[in-house]
Amino acid sequence: MSETTSLPQIPTSLASLRESFAGQSSSTRALLLMAPLIAFELLVFVIPFLILLRISFAEPSSDLIYEPGSWSVEAYAAVVDNILAFELLWSVVSYSFLLGVAVTAVTVVLALFYAYAIWRATGLVKTLLLFSVVLPLLTTLVIRTYAFTPLLSPSGTVNDILLSTGLLSESVQFVPSMAGAVIGQVYIVLPYAVLAIYSVLATMDWHVVEAARDLGASRPRSVAEVVVPQAMPGIIVAAVISFAWSVGAYAAPGLLSENITFALHVEELLLGDLRYPTAAALSVIMLLLMLVSVSIMFAVLNRFGGDFDLA
Repeated sequence: MSETTSLPQIPTSLASLRESFAGQSSSTRALLLMAPLIAFELLVFVIPFLILLRISFAEPSSDLIYEPGSWSVEAYAAVVDNILAFELLWSVVSYSFLLGVAVTAVTVVLALFYAYAIWRATGLVKTLLLFSVVLPLLTTLVIRTYAFTPLLSPSGTVNDILLSTGLLSESVQFVPSMAGAVIGQVYIVLPYAVLAIYSVLATMDWHVVEAARDLGASRPRSVAEVVVPQAMPGIIVAAVISFAWSVGAYAAPGLLSENITFALHVEELLLGDLRYPTAAALSVIMLLLMLVSVSIMFAVLNRFGGDFDLA
């Protein structure tokens, strides 16, 4: 009789897979669980950014989009020189950051009040408030941003109401303008800011606020000195989300403003002028400026004693 070669048994049942997974070390199990996320981050973010970085160091070409295989800092020099000379890129970068600051200030204040209202509400009211935050996220970004055009135009709904009530004597041009871009962008980022702050408030003990009021603190003072410091991690996260998104905003400034952000200018450089190295260099510089801004926000958080474990 011929000997039969035994093949290694392959675990096919769920129990066998579970035993095999349980036999791994904790670090190996954590790595296996994170593997899909790591692969996604590499494919969607890291590799495209490395390609963008490589293009930014390519030499511009008159015949091609850029000179393949070449290395040059000409694109970075052109961007920096243009900014320092207060030319077109200076207005683009300054408007982008001005929009980011304005949207962040308005969003954080509104989100703090709204998240506080959700935290203190109960039952059906709390459910409706949370649903009102999530509902805009179910609509396409461009559609809900474009909806502000008929609302805020000189002949739109808002102007009609203000004129009919006598609050205005003539129509105001909200769009296209800076005000329109701020309103549209606030509407985009507000749900994320509310959820970031509410996630921290939900971990707070209301009895601490009651204790402050028992000791003589008024309602505004108890909120300012007890609730706000405890909610600081969520506030900083909301500020980072709002600022980073608004500086690189595309839809709201494109539809509701007459000025352009750096994202719109990058599109023009890519699709209109075919200046890929310059567009890539501008994107990298803006990313570095954003990292500096985020670092400053984290420093503010540490100064106020916030704990990011709650965020």
